[in-house]
Amino acid sequence: MVITRATEYAVRTVLYLAQQPTNEIVLKKDICRTQDVTPAFLTKILQPLIKAGIVSSQRGVGGGFLLAKDPNEITMLDILQAEEGQLKLNHCLVDTEFCHRDGYCSAHEVWQITQLKMAEILNDHTIADLVRREKEKIKILKDRNI
Repeated sequence: MVITRATEYAVRTVLYLAQQPTNEIVLKKDICRTQDVTPAFLTKILQPLIKAGIVSSQRGVGGGFLLAKDPNEITMLDILQAEEGQLKLNHCLVDTEFCHRDGYCSAHEVWQITQLKMAEILNDHTIADLVRREKEKIKILKDRNI
């Protein structure tokens, strides 16, 4: 399983927005420039994030985008599910009618456990945590170059 490019860029965009001053509107062109994304693709990425209440948009002169929630309240799972829908590793976990083997299939149990653990891990990592870690890593890299 590989996440889509849209999800990868969505995470990067939310991380970028989280690094801006609180309640500061960020222009679309600035997001595109800093995240190496086209305006059309950014629009596609932002729509589900706006619908999920993760990002807000402001129209008109001086309009742009900003986080709709505190970075401590946004998890990696939130972004993944906004972009890709509910996390499901196998069709049998989406539709109970998909496979008649669910009651005895040992693989089904593994899919369930794996999906649960994956969701827990993604839910444990907030955007605020990721921003903090990124700053720490950048500082370490800068210190090594001096």
